[in-house]
Amino acid sequence: MVGPNRPQIVLFGSSIVQFSYSHEGWGSILTDLYSCKADIVLRGYGGWNTRLALQVLDQIFPKDAAVQPSLVIVYFGGNDSMKPDPNGSNAHVPLLEYIQNMKNIVLHLKSLSEKTRILVLSTPPVYEEQIIKLFGSSRRSNESSHIYSEACIKMCQELGIKVIDLWTALQNRDDWLTAHFTDGVHLTAEASKVVVKEILKVVKEANWEPNLHWKSLPNEFAQYSPTIFVGPNGNTPVNVADLDLDWQAQWI
Repeated sequence: MVGPNRPQIVLFGSSIVQFSYSHEGWGSILTDLYSCKADIVLRGYGGWNTRLALQVLDQIFPKDAAVQPSLVIVYFGGNDSMKPDPNGSNAHVPLLEYIQNMKNIVLHLKSLSEKTRILVLSTPPVYEEQIIKLFGSSRRSNESSHIYSEACIKMCQELGIKVIDLWTALQNRDDWLTAHFTDGVHLTAEASKVVVKEILKVVKEANWEPNLHWKSLPNEFAQYSPTIFVGPNGNTPVNVADLDLDWQAQWI
């Protein structure tokens, strides 16, 4: 492990997490924003449901680890919410089991450390016609996604866990079906911007100590960062560590 120890933010979930660095994804945006402040750790596994996640939860998040994450962003539900395959071969998990599995995941994460924070992303919508067009058939439906999303949100609220209603957030524009999906399931760059906006809003407003919003965390080794001179006359001193770059300014 390289040092010194920074706050650790873990992205844990299925392919929405695994592919969060593709297509200018939300994981890559977060990594850019937190680049000198915290380590973003990717633990995403395509096709996984909550059953599989529970099987390896202790290995991914061991309770005896020397360093525990400051924040875990959890996403499962898209695969769980699939309609069951007649031969039982797909990732479907019945709703009540899904909720219990999510509860077990969240409670394990809460037990890691008093300072480990948790943020859950609920099941997002899907573009059924695009899935069928690309893959020939689909066992996913927006109706089922909504049911699992609502159940996830309710569970989080009961446990006092921060949660983002991704099903609603990704339908925030008239052309969301074509603007937000690469294949009917996975997210475009535009959709990832929505996810980042929602994550940063929750993190900024959360009553956490320390606050984990990227602008609230100190830059590592800022005291060694050089000073440059900017402004119309080139006479305004600015520490390089304090620069707000154009593509980051939208996330302040």
